[in-house]
Amino acid sequence: MARGLKFTGRHGVLPLEKHNPQEFKIDVDLYLDLRAAALRDDLNLTVDYGELLHVVRETVENNSYNLIETLAENIAENILESFPVQAVEVAVYKPNAPVEGEFDYFAVKIRRERR
Repeated sequence: MARGLKFTGRHGVLPLEKHNPQEFKIDVDLYLDLRAAALRDDLNLTVDYGELLHVVRETVENNSYNLIETLAENIAENILESFPVQAVEVAVYKPNAPVEGEFDYFAVKIRRERR
């Protein structure tokens, strides 16, 4: 699991959101058998968290999507392409959405499995 990964990105439907980067927080749950990695104490048999952070950062910071749903989908797809996981859950939080009213964040959460 990775919780509260923080990045800035240009995701949203409004021109202001495309122009001014804003904060996004990402949670990732990875599903894979960790038995061999644990028994052999071998990083090569699990997911390197530094590499995971890099893949998520690249997706958030080097792209621009209208919807956080699309951002979550692309993060999940890139993780499945990059790591030997069986499934991934991705939550994308947008704490500074341009919506009038008081709120902590707007978010989406998806789960995708290897086909």
